[in-house]
Amino acid sequence: MLRNIFSHRQKGEISMKSFEIKTKIHFGDNALERLAQMPYKRVLVITDPFIAKGPMINMITDPLKRSGKTFEVFHDVVPDAPIDKIIIGVKKMLEYMPDAIVAVGGGSAIDSSKSIREFALGINHYAEVALIAIPTTSGTGSEVTSFAVVNDTVAKIKHPLVSPSLTAEEAILDAELVKSVPPSITADTGMDVLTHAIEAYVSTDHNEFSTALAEKSIEIVGVFLLRAFLDGNDTHARKKMHVASCLAGLAFNSASLGLTHGMAHQLGANFHIPHGRANAMLLPHIIEYNADIHKDSRSQSEYHPSVKRYSTIAHILGLSSYNKVMSVRSLIQWIQFMNQDMKIPARISEIGTISVNDYMSKVEAMAEAALADACTATNPRTPDKEAIMQIYRNLW
Repeated sequence: MLRNIFSHRQKGEISMKSFEIKTKIHFGDNALERLAQMPYKRVLVITDPFIAKGPMINMITDPLKRSGKTFEVFHDVVPDAPIDKIIIGVKKMLEYMPDAIVAVGGGSAIDSSKSIREFALGINHYAEVALIAIPTTSGTGSEVTSFAVVNDTVAKIKHPLVSPSLTAEEAILDAELVKSVPPSITADTGMDVLTHAIEAYVSTDHNEFSTALAEKSIEIVGVFLLRAFLDGNDTHARKKMHVASCLAGLAFNSASLGLTHGMAHQLGANFHIPHGRANAMLLPHIIEYNADIHKDSRSQSEYHPSVKRYSTIAHILGLSSYNKVMSVRSLIQWIQFMNQDMKIPARISEIGTISVNDYMSKVEAMAEAALADACTATNPRTPDKEAIMQIYRNLW
């Protein structure tokens, strides 16, 4: 039923490709009115305690009340979608037996909702249950993907999963829900968007459709992320970043991701570093590794194939360059400057809550898990364990 992301894809395998957008996307002003218009009568709202206890929940429940729908709110969602919380949600769904789930929150809430529906219907497929995903952060793109990440807190491993049945039937993008997101989360989730788009763009499974989506997402992030970070009330920037997140989600749903995500999953599972922040910290190191360049690199007749695509990204972002090496360097430096401007740590040691001994003692195990992580399978350069360990060490 569920399987690891793109486990059927092997490097060098030639096969037919396909592109599909299953999710109907509602966006723009008053997009939340879709909740009143949808045909479902018995709704389970899945969210986190913060949203459930704050004023935002009324933006979800008011349209449901006006349209006479029966609903309950399940708010036992916590960050990183731990398996034990998903089990509680499965029990709730089977008790309440809704005909639709409305997932409200960031990636953890939407991933939890996907998994809850999948596992509950695997136990008792009592009906076709629709999933309506409403993101309250502009980052994961989970509202349009067939991906979910669940966290085994005992083994300290994040499991990326994929199945077409995980994909939401509808997504509602309403920028009013993200206006109150604090700057630090705007930064983390915004860099998550950028990482999704860049990794999809250079993935070994990229195609014309994913490329177009990723390029537009990168272009939007380059213009509007810092604006949204500096002024949360900049509604235009918020709307643009919400769209960029969705575009990047569509891109990586088709092309998959890469080593940045494979390694970030382990940092999150072991040290609870927010996923977008882990991606942001790793991304410059992974680009340098994938492009196979370093500070002493010089112009040459042939480069790793990813260099051309990274150079194109630099061009999209308006970064001046003299040659391909300089283009990649300018891209790396731009990401580093963005991180610095948004107060994202450059190194693990800057976080202040992780000891060097604890971190270094887990490097080998994290490298093994990252190598096995399904996201790593479509990285443009095939890594080995030692290379991943060195990147983790360099990150300290």
